[in-house]
Order: sequence, then structure tokens, then C-alpha cells
Amino acid sequence: MLNQHEIMQTIQMIDQQHLDVRTITMGVSLLSCAHSDVKTACTKIYDKITRYAEHLVSTGEAIEKEFGIPIVNKRISVTPVALVAAASETDSYVPFAQALDRAAKTCGVNFIGGFSALVQKGMTDADRILIASIPEALAVTDLVCASVNVGSTKSGIDMDAVALMGQTIKNLAQRTASRGGFGCAKLVVFCNAVEDNPFMAGAFHGVGEPEKVINVGVSGPGVVYHALQDVKGQPFDVVAETVKKTAFRITRMGQLVAQEASRRLDTPFGIVDLSLAPTPAVGDSVARILEEMGLEVCGTHGTTAALALLNDAVKKGGAMASSHVGGLSGAFIPVSEDEGMIAAARSGALTLDKLEAMTCVCSVGLDMIAVPGDTPAETISAIIADEAAIGMVNAKTTAVRIIPAPGCTVGDMVEFGGLLGAAPVQPVHPFSAKEFVERGGRIPAPMQSLKN
Repeated sequence: MLNQHEIMQTIQMIDQQHLDVRTITMGVSLLSCAHSDVKTACTKIYDKITRYAEHLVSTGEAIEKEFGIPIVNKRISVTPVALVAAASETDSYVPFAQALDRAAKTCGVNFIGGFSALVQKGMTDADRILIASIPEALAVTDLVCASVNVGSTKSGIDMDAVALMGQTIKNLAQRTASRGGFGCAKLVVFCNAVEDNPFMAGAFHGVGEPEKVINVGVSGPGVVYHALQDVKGQPFDVVAETVKKTAFRITRMGQLVAQEASRRLDTPFGIVDLSLAPTPAVGDSVARILEEMGLEVCGTHGTTAALALLNDAVKKGGAMASSHVGGLSGAFIPVSEDEGMIAAARSGALTLDKLEAMTCVCSVGLDMIAVPGDTPAETISAIIADEAAIGMVNAKTTAVRIIPAPGCTVGDMVEFGGLLGAAPVQPVHPFSAKEFVERGGRIPAPMQSLKN
């Protein structure tokens, strides 16, 4: 039973410390929508999504009102489109993206994810068509997000796909040049992608999932930051314990919302994702948590160790609070979406190389990073390969969401607005990886893959 003190604590967390449920995401299977005729398939996709998710937004708003808990985003994830569209006889999957966009707008959600392909071991014809369609698909739609999984611990890294994604990101940046390459903010390249991720832009509804499902992503970097202010100068054991207790409280709230949404929408409850997802708002930053542990600025020596502690403590605290934990569950470090990360990058303390080191110990990877517009496609592919290698060897999910901002050079700011914030353009190494990327083939799976 909640006591008065706990209730007041929660109210304070919501009112002053940016505590929120970042997203309720409904996963919808589109496998039943496959059809040889594109128009028929798109109609079936639109009808199914709008039927299943008709009340998603209104239910989320009702829960917000009744419980006083902000729910920032309502989203939909769908079966990777390459799997569904494979049955259709066409050389472009842009109509499928447009159908998803229409459905998302009809339902009133913030984003829809799943314009995706899983190519960790090789590409089918459908996968190639989908990847080729990404630049136009994300340029002509507003709410559609795309992802491509290019590697896994079990299968290694598909370097042909990695090379292709470098070119795809460049093409997409050019297609959306008038908006600072904004389209790239809606595209993620994964290694070890998970099937139940509620967070965009990488969400899709995996083939092992039920017909429909509710997944919830919680947040609360501000709450953790404020909690650490009460233990200044204390040993790291105390810091870890404080983060654990705070993560527990945050996740309990997410579990409550997830169960309530599941009941009201008559949809199975999937998972709660524990990830600390920052926003550009002051006081809602993962970087500031790390600095509160004693770092002068995020990115200096000690940052990776501080992040490792934070990530582990969040998982330990959250795992006790929910019956089903999933998704990515850890700390996100998207540069443009985190006020502290933006400041650290602008000061030069936080570099691409340091971010890469940090991704060894946290969720996902190089996220929402702007680089010069003239960065070669091969360099982007090599960055993807590095990040995929970290995920593959460590058996964790890593990803790259990078924006080669057209016409921009190091030091410029690229504005995206809203949750996506603004990113300082960061330098990349000037030395070429062209020959490396052009080798193609597959980087073999590591010994860790032989766990059976």
C-alpha cells in the first residue's frame, strides 16, 4: 500500500523532475496483410493498423488524466515491412511507407516504426528493394521510422549491407537537405536488434511476437539526477544503491501504465523498457547524471565507468519492479536529445571516439550524431561496422543513428526540433576506410556465438 510520503514523492518527481512515461507502443503483426497486389496489401495494412490502434491515443490520454502521469508519445510498431512486402510484385516499397504514414495519422500517433529489414546474414530481393526505397520513403512521409539490422552475435556482420547503408544514409540526407538531413533521424542501423523495442526510430514488431501487444518505455533521467544530489561525496556503493531504488520507483509507474493500457485496449502486455531516455529539456539529461557523479564534463576520463555503473544499477532496480522487462533497458545517449550531451559535444569534451567507447557499456550506440555533410559514404559505413562489432562481440544491441548534415561543417548546429532537439556537427577522422568497406562479404560470428 502506498503511503502519503511515497505519493508526495511521485508527485514531486512528475512535477519538478521530468518523470514521464516516454511511450506506449502498440505492436501490430502485418503478416496477414501480405498480398501479390501492392494496392491490396497497402489497403489491408491501413485497415488492420487503424482497427487495432483506433483507441490507442484516447486510452493513453485517459490514463494520463486519471493517474496524473504524463505519457509523452503514443506509437505503433509493425512487422518488418520487407517480410510483408516480399509477396508483392513491385520494385519499390514506398507505397507501403505511405500506407503506414496514413494509418499513423488516422490513429493520431506520434510515430510508426517497422519500415525495416533484417539482413544480418544476407539480403533477400525484398530486403534490397526496401533498403533502396528508404531515402524516398522517409522523405515523402512524416511519421514513418525505418531500421535495418546488419549484424548479430550469432551470424556476424553483413558487410555488403553495411556498405549499402552508408550510401543509403547519404542519399537520405540529400533527399531531406532542406531540413538539415532530418530524414536520417528516422533511420537506425542495428546489430542484435530486439523484437520488442518500444523506442523510435528502431521499433518493429518481431515475428516471435503475438498478433498485437502493448510495450511501454519509461524515462526519468531528471529523477535519477535529483536523487544523486542527496548523496554528494558518498562512495559508489551508495550511488549505485540510490540509482537502483530510483529506477525501481520509475519502473513501477511504467508497469502500472502498461497493465492499465493493456486491460483497456484488450491487448496483451508485452514488456516495460527501463531505458533512461533524455530530452533536450534542462534537468532531463543522462550527461548531467554522469557529471553529478563527479565528472567536470561528460566525455572526460571516467565517463565510461560512470555510465557503466548507471546502466547496471538501472537494470537491477528496474528488473525487480516489473514482471516483464525487455526492449533495450539501460541508458540512452542520443547527443541531440540530451541538453548535457549537446553542451559536452560543443565544448569538444565529447567526441565520436568517446561516444563509441561509452556504447560498450550502455544501451544502443552512436545516436543522433551530426557529422559534416561531405562525410564519405564509406566513412559512415565504417562507423556502422565499428559499432556493430561492439554489439556482436559483447552480445548486446548497438546501433547507429547518424546525420551527415548537408552543407554543414564542424561546429555548426543542426536543428530538428521537439524531442529530437539540436546537434552540434562533430568531426570524423579524415582518413579513408574505402578499401575496407568495399571488401564486402561477412565478418564471421565471434566465439561467443557458440554457446549452444
